[in-house]
Amino acid sequence: MSKLVEANEKIANGVVNGYKKIENGVVGGYKKIEDKFVDTFLTHEGETAEDAKKRLAEEAAAREKAAKEAAEKRAAASPVGVNDIGKASVEASRELGRASVEASKNIGKR
Repeated sequence: MSKLVEANEKIANGVVNGYKKIENGVVGGYKKIEDKFVDTFLTHEGETAEDAKKRLAEEAAAREKAAKEAAEKRAAASPVGVNDIGKASVEASRELGRASVEASKNIGKR
Protein backbone atom coordinates (compact mmCIF):
# COMPACT_ATOMS: atom_id res chain seq x y z
CA MET A 1 0.00 0.00 0.00
CA SER A 2 1.08 3.54 -0.55
CA LYS A 3 2.12 5.75 2.31
CA LEU A 4 -0.85 8.02 1.65
CA VAL A 5 -3.36 5.19 2.08
CA GLU A 6 -1.63 4.00 5.26
CA ALA A 7 -1.64 7.51 6.69
CA ASN A 8 -5.29 7.94 5.77
CA GLU A 9 -6.22 4.65 7.50
CA LYS A 10 -4.25 5.64 10.59
CA ILE A 11 -6.09 8.96 10.76
CA ALA A 12 -9.45 7.23 10.20
CA ASN A 13 -8.77 4.75 13.00
CA GLY A 14 -7.79 7.60 15.32
CA VAL A 15 -10.99 9.49 14.55
CA VAL A 16 -13.17 6.40 15.04
CA ASN A 17 -11.48 5.50 18.32
CA GLY A 18 -11.84 9.08 19.55
CA TYR A 19 -15.51 9.08 18.65
CA LYS A 20 -16.08 5.77 20.44
CA LYS A 21 -14.43 7.09 23.60
CA ILE A 22 -16.63 10.19 23.56
CA GLU A 23 -19.74 8.14 22.81
CA ASN A 24 -19.04 5.69 25.63
CA GLY A 25 -18.44 8.57 28.04
CA VAL A 26 -21.66 10.33 27.10
CA VAL A 27 -23.76 7.17 27.19
CA GLY A 28 -22.21 6.10 30.47
CA GLY A 29 -22.88 9.52 31.99
CA TYR A 30 -26.46 9.44 30.76
CA LYS A 31 -27.00 5.97 32.23
CA LYS A 32 -25.73 7.14 35.62
CA ILE A 33 -28.08 10.14 35.59
CA GLU A 34 -30.99 7.99 34.42
CA ASP A 35 -30.38 5.40 37.14
CA LYS A 36 -30.17 8.09 39.82
CA PHE A 37 -33.36 9.75 38.58
CA VAL A 38 -35.28 6.48 38.48
CA ASP A 39 -33.96 5.53 41.91
CA THR A 40 -34.85 8.89 43.40
CA PHE A 41 -38.23 9.64 41.81
CA LEU A 42 -39.75 6.55 40.24
CA THR A 43 -39.07 3.59 42.49
CA HIS A 44 -41.60 2.26 44.95
CA GLU A 45 -40.53 1.35 48.44
CA GLY A 46 -38.22 -1.67 48.41
CA GLU A 47 -37.93 -1.62 44.61
CA THR A 48 -34.57 -1.43 42.83
CA ALA A 49 -33.95 0.96 39.95
CA GLU A 50 -33.82 -1.99 37.53
CA ASP A 51 -37.17 -3.29 38.82
CA ALA A 52 -38.65 0.19 38.44
CA LYS A 53 -37.39 0.44 34.84
CA LYS A 54 -38.98 -2.92 34.01
CA ARG A 55 -42.24 -1.89 35.67
CA LEU A 56 -42.27 1.44 33.83
CA ALA A 57 -41.61 -0.28 30.50
CA GLU A 58 -44.48 -2.70 31.14
CA GLU A 59 -46.80 0.16 32.09
CA ALA A 60 -45.84 2.08 28.94
CA ALA A 61 -46.46 -0.99 26.79
CA ALA A 62 -49.87 -1.48 28.43
CA ARG A 63 -50.78 2.18 27.78
CA GLU A 64 -49.72 1.91 24.13
CA LYS A 65 -51.73 -1.28 23.69
CA ALA A 66 -54.81 0.31 25.30
CA ALA A 67 -54.46 3.40 23.12
CA LYS A 68 -54.15 1.29 19.97
CA GLU A 69 -57.21 -0.77 20.92
CA ALA A 70 -59.19 2.39 21.65
CA ALA A 71 -58.20 3.88 18.28
CA GLU A 72 -59.20 0.69 16.49
CA LYS A 73 -62.51 0.68 18.36
CA ARG A 74 -63.19 4.30 17.39
CA ALA A 75 -62.28 3.58 13.77
CA ALA A 76 -64.58 0.55 13.68
CA ALA A 77 -67.45 2.51 15.24
CA SER A 78 -67.05 5.46 12.89
CA PRO A 79 -69.43 5.41 9.93
CA VAL A 80 -66.84 7.23 7.84
CA GLY A 81 -63.47 5.54 7.58
CA VAL A 82 -60.16 7.33 7.80
CA ASN A 83 -59.52 6.63 4.12
CA ASP A 84 -62.83 8.25 3.22
CA ILE A 85 -61.87 11.38 5.15
CA GLY A 86 -58.46 11.43 3.45
CA LYS A 87 -60.03 11.04 0.02
CA ALA A 88 -62.53 13.81 0.75
CA SER A 89 -59.72 16.08 1.94
CA VAL A 90 -57.68 15.45 -1.20
CA GLU A 91 -60.69 16.06 -3.41
CA ALA A 92 -61.49 19.31 -1.57
CA SER A 93 -57.88 20.46 -2.03
CA ARG A 94 -58.03 19.70 -5.74
CA GLU A 95 -61.30 21.61 -6.07
CA LEU A 96 -59.81 24.62 -4.28
CA GLY A 97 -56.80 24.42 -6.59
CA ARG A 98 -59.02 24.37 -9.66
CA ALA A 99 -61.03 27.32 -8.35
CA SER A 100 -57.82 29.23 -7.66
CA VAL A 101 -56.52 28.62 -11.18
CA GLU A 102 -59.83 29.75 -12.68
CA ALA A 103 -59.86 32.86 -10.50
CA SER A 104 -56.33 33.79 -11.52
CA LYS A 105 -57.24 33.34 -15.21
CA ASN A 106 -60.15 35.75 -14.80
CA ILE A 107 -58.23 38.47 -12.96
CA GLY A 108 -57.39 40.50 -16.05
CA LYS A 109 -60.78 39.98 -17.75
CA ARG A 110 -62.86 42.21 -15.49
